[in-house]
Amino acid sequence: MARRNLNDLLSFVTVAREGSFTRAAALLGVTQPALSQAISGLEERMQIRLLTRTTRSVSPTAAGERLLQSVGHRIDEIEAELDMLTELRDKPAGTVRITCGPNVLKTTLLPKLTPLLREYPDIHIEFDANHGFRDIVADRFDAGVRLGDTIDKDMIAMPIGPKLRMAAAASPDYFERYPVPQTPHDLTQHQCINLRMVRSGGFMFGNSIGKEEN
Repeated sequence: MARRNLNDLLSFVTVAREGSFTRAAALLGVTQPALSQAISGLEERMQIRLLTRTTRSVSPTAAGERLLQSVGHRIDEIEAELDMLTELRDKPAGTVRITCGPNVLKTTLLPKLTPLLREYPDIHIEFDANHGFRDIVADRFDAGVRLGDTIDKDMIAMPIGPKLRMAAAASPDYFERYPVPQTPHDLTQHQCINLRMVRSGGFMFGNSIGKEEN
């Protein structure tokens, strides 16, 4: 079945309601000849007269009245919905799902997003705070916050906070038994407190020396 031209239907509804090609053309922002041609084309494709034209007025035929009653309110609903979508552009609203680590949530996201939520109360944010690396696309998240370069290659990333400094700490008694690490790689030779990753099952810090003790 051939698709109907919705612009022609809008033209018909406007002319039928206004009872004038001149007023309808002004409302639609088109020329009167172009509007008349659109209506004639619609009537030709449907093979039925939709409007009765006189030198003074325009009125729908019985078929035109039926079409007006059928599609007129639907066009109104479409235009109303489009207007609502335009309002959403000017007034952000909806739910945003973000996956992140607990520390990032507390130190970076909440301080930055709290003023935004006050300004736009129709925005709702759901946080998934854990140390696991969730699949943002598969788990239907809008964004994910990670440290460093721990992101998939096909994802778009941008910094949202300052660079962080991390430090390794140990008791004096520990360093009496083990040498002080000079580089981050040296930590692999120490008994560290490890953080197990939820997805991979591996550790974020330390190595096998400390696995059984943590």
